[in-house]
Amino acid sequence: MELFEKTLKSQDIFEGKVIHVMLDEVELENGDTAMREIVAHPGGVCVAAIDENNELFFVRQFRYPYKEVTLELPAGKLEKGSTPLENGKRELLEETGAVGREYMSLGKLYPSPGYCGEIIHLYFCKVDHYEKQQLDSDEFLNIEKIHIDRAVEMVLNNELPDSKTQVAVLKTAALMKKGIL
Repeated sequence: MELFEKTLKSQDIFEGKVIHVMLDEVELENGDTAMREIVAHPGGVCVAAIDENNELFFVRQFRYPYKEVTLELPAGKLEKGSTPLENGKRELLEETGAVGREYMSLGKLYPSPGYCGEIIHLYFCKVDHYEKQQLDSDEFLNIEKIHIDRAVEMVLNNELPDSKTQVAVLKTAALMKKGIL
């Protein structure tokens, strides 16, 4: 099998500040057609920043789509003209005031590949020093530091439902256990 779908038509449904929604008609391998609803997103970045006590930096903030407060690793939307790593460094500084060193890629994550084209780039870093937090005007959050072992427990106990946070915590812990970090 070729495992490919050819786009026949694409219709713009909505163009927002962050997302673009399209309705595409595709040709399947067997010649049939199907409709695909697509959410285009500029992508994001997430940083697992750890201090000298093996504590990760988390942010607690209200997430409107879920109407609840979540606990997540520092993260944000990719900005045009910057690399994912540059965006990660900026988000870490803006949200926590921490400045990292020895950045390492933890790969990328497709949060919902069935309909959304978002790619989240994951990074690890060691905290080097602290500066002033630089929150956006519409950003309100609290910083928490959690030991890596406790963070793994929280993932396994379903206390951290955010996918990018789960993956970055578990990858960081696994690489630390192997002595890579």
